[in-house]
Amino acid sequence: MGMKEQLKKVKENWLLAVVLLIIVAIPLFSGSTSIGFSKSFDSMGMMIEPEMMVASESFRGGGVYYGDDFAPEIEERKITKNAYLNSEVNRGEFYDSQTKLKSFVSATNSFITNENVQKYGEDRKSYYSGTYQIKVETKKYDALIIQLKDLGDVQSFSENLRDITGSYTKTEVELEVEESRLLRYKQMYSEATTVTEKIELNDRIFNQERRVKYLQDSLINKDRQVDYSTVSVTLQEERSEYANIVLVTFSRLIRNLVNSFNGLLSLIFMALPYAVIVLLVWVGVRVVRKRR
Repeated sequence: MGMKEQLKKVKENWLLAVVLLIIVAIPLFSGSTSIGFSKSFDSMGMMIEPEMMVASESFRGGGVYYGDDFAPEIEERKITKNAYLNSEVNRGEFYDSQTKLKSFVSATNSFITNENVQKYGEDRKSYYSGTYQIKVETKKYDALIIQLKDLGDVQSFSENLRDITGSYTKTEVELEVEESRLLRYKQMYSEATTVTEKIELNDRIFNQERRVKYLQDSLINKDRQVDYSTVSVTLQEERSEYANIVLVTFSRLIRNLVNSFNGLLSLIFMALPYAVIVLLVWVGVRVVRKRR
């Protein structure tokens, strides 16, 4: 077939070429298809590759949290532990699980400092949920956690380890300074010769004793945080299979009907351009056949 014949065929089928061009152009201008990508940048403005982002993700969490004053020169660390456990127990066995929990607490010489049990729902839909805050000796912490995890199906568990060595050391140093100041005030009081001086020094001694007592209590509290870990436990009874069964309301039926009608209208208007294109193709084919 020569060039002239090819050009003649193109002229005869120009309508088909226009239709194909429209089909290709519609997605480009309608925005129905798009290709996107995202980039992440570090603090220096350098782009982070996806592989680097995945690798850094695996290092998040875990370990001990250190503050800005963690005192690396101190060998004997002061670390506090806190754990959060959420378990689901079998339906009808909530109080049995609670009894086991209290027996575990008693066996480890621990303490329940807060307990809250609630019943939710009525009849078949009812279920029990309880929260317990436990203080356990740090050396018995791991053993208690293992026992508590056996109470039911563990839904979530997390623990937080915090190094308070720096804060503890600072409080110790501050206490020594304040105690030395208190001794000086008492010495000055014994050497005072006037009533005015003694009254003024007596007030200073009173305030200084309060300051020293505050720091002493602070150290005692920090020691307790280190010696005793805190475990927060939530026991929730498995909910009934009938809990989420609800008869559909008339308003919801109407809403579904309207949503379905709106979806049908959207589908019709989405298909309309393609229907027009098919119609044009069909008309073009008929015109070409008549010319032949």
